[in-house]
Amino acid sequence: MAETASNSAPSTTTTAEAPAPQETKKTTEAPVRWADLEDEASEEPSALSEDKGAPELGVENLKIDESKKINKFLDEPEDSNIKAVTAGETPYTSAFTFEELNLSPELLKGLYVEMKFEKPSKIQAISLPMILTPPHLDLIAQAHNGSGKTTCFTLGMLSRVDPNLKAPQALCICPTRELAIQNLEVLRKMGKHTGITSECAIPMDSSNYIPINKRAPVIAQVVIGTPGTIKKWMSAKKLGVSNVKILVFDEADHMLAEDGFKDDSLRIMRDIEKMSSHCQVLLFSATFSDTVKNFVSKIVKRDHNQLFVKKEELSLESVKQYKVNVPDELSKVLVIKDRILEFGERLGQTIIFVRTRNSASMLHKALVEFGYDVTTIQGALNQAERDKIVKEFKDGLTQVLISTDLLARGFDQQQVNLVINYDLPVKHDNRVEPDCEVYLHRIGRAGRFGRKGSRVQLTLW
Repeated sequence: MAETASNSAPSTTTTAEAPAPQETKKTTEAPVRWADLEDEASEEPSALSEDKGAPELGVENLKIDESKKINKFLDEPEDSNIKAVTAGETPYTSAFTFEELNLSPELLKGLYVEMKFEKPSKIQAISLPMILTPPHLDLIAQAHNGSGKTTCFTLGMLSRVDPNLKAPQALCICPTRELAIQNLEVLRKMGKHTGITSECAIPMDSSNYIPINKRAPVIAQVVIGTPGTIKKWMSAKKLGVSNVKILVFDEADHMLAEDGFKDDSLRIMRDIEKMSSHCQVLLFSATFSDTVKNFVSKIVKRDHNQLFVKKEELSLESVKQYKVNVPDELSKVLVIKDRILEFGERLGQTIIFVRTRNSASMLHKALVEFGYDVTTIQGALNQAERDKIVKEFKDGLTQVLISTDLLARGFDQQQVNLVINYDLPVKHDNRVEPDCEVYLHRIGRAGRFGRKGSRVQLTLW
């Protein structure tokens, strides 16, 4: 997808409205399409046992420098310091109202009546003009957890779809079935009055399984799903992509990381680029490591826009963060039982993040034996069980949910006001090093856009 142009457009760094012009760069390189490049030899990630104990962690690496905090409240997104790097000569002006985006009356009705929105958040105000304004350049967008990123790409997809064309026109790729289902629910709610059709492409359990050769061709105009299923549908020619105008990667850093879904994601991008070379690619996440950021910049088109937040400014000031010192594993369970859960009941719902499936099972069993009603979700459960657990939690039928990092990214539940890190997240390739990106995603489950009131994160150590 990366195209080399003889006159590449200027890049500009701004914090607000229109970019200032700079000198035009020139190159004599012959045009080359990224989609036509040969695949690099894939490297298998090293297998890591969930049972292997981790040596002592450098907790100091997760310390938050109070002097560097920028956002005072997540409820005031205007305070967030988002930097914009734009390409081309198109002037972009931040949208202070949704009417300024020239949306259809049906979409405006969905935003105001169904979603109950009043005005765009900061990330929405800056990114939506970039997404919706021709020539529809690719966008790499980073912003705080809970700042309203889902609305950005959901509204972008709905705006680009032609309701009269009964074929897939927008794809959204997500790392988990839970996030795919959640994004589909948001899209259907926002697009309720548009008549736009949508479908979820996720693995099905045995009771609902349909062999791929017996599946009807996809005619839904928006498809949201996981990379494996979408790739399978495309390979079987059940999901045509010749009319796709916009491709979204939610949690893009994980989708394109070596230990994530890089191979499937790249194959999907290449296949779409070959069939629809003008497809707009949107990559959204709260975090981008330097390695992923450098890689992403190579696979999007030469002319693309960027939004980013400095790494030290990503922490959520609306979430109060505390570290609780405990001497051993049993003490963690007792502190949760005797002190934390009672406190959490007064705040709302609670999510407890653990590092492994074994820890999830052990903690669940211990808390149930103490008389607490808790549910647990992890990747080994079948799809029906996972869907049931998430639905019960979202419906408020359960108050405490134990989870591996399956729900660390993107999971949105407005009543979650307490997040507990039973274990610190660590890097897959270095189990001594804390994973700061996953930590930020975990605590972001309590820091959702527009929320008011107390939100607390506790790390047991």
